[in-house]
Amino acid sequence: MPKVVVRSFACSLDGFGAGLQQTQSEPFGKNAMQIMNWFKATQTFKTMIGGEVGSTGLDDSYAARAFEGIGASIMGRNMFSPLRGPWVDEEWKGWWGDNPTFKHPVFVLTHHPRPTLEFENGTSFHFVDGSPEKILEQAQAAAGGKDVKINGGTATVRAFWKARLIDELHLVMAPSFVGEGERLLGGVGVEEDYEVAGFEASEAAVHYRIVKKG
Repeated sequence: MPKVVVRSFACSLDGFGAGLQQTQSEPFGKNAMQIMNWFKATQTFKTMIGGEVGSTGLDDSYAARAFEGIGASIMGRNMFSPLRGPWVDEEWKGWWGDNPTFKHPVFVLTHHPRPTLEFENGTSFHFVDGSPEKILEQAQAAAGGKDVKINGGTATVRAFWKARLIDELHLVMAPSFVGEGERLLGGVGVEEDYEVAGFEASEAAVHYRIVKKG
């Protein structure tokens, strides 16, 4: 049965999934890009950006699995763009250029609609508004029987997690502190409904698998 999953979502030791002051040059916000150091060193990431040699150990195995079996995904406006409010500049097509890594329909949560963006590699960005339940229905219809992935950012993962819509989360705890920003952990109120199914540690991070009970 298809699942709703979060994969390779990193946060700091103090529980932040993003910092303050997101900009085009700092997509994770101030002092937060370090939470992705585990991912940037992997062969999976190096291949995505041009084929350099990267690590092939535990971190890479999790990074590669992040894209398996996904038919559609959901992301927040802030993960797609550093821009806020109405789309003054519709030339912005995301952080990924003309070859986004997704290769499936992506539903971008926003109160400001704009035309769908389609790319030759199969990626399409659909700009939608509504409750987590409503958006998930659209994504599942587009997923073709495969899993739906909640990409992020932090507020989007929290919203779907709080609504108990996520079946499984792969949470990566990075050995660093962000200090302030968007907190992933704490206040979600899901303690009775989710449990840690397992965890493994590399030199760069600890990987937790969190699943919905039952």
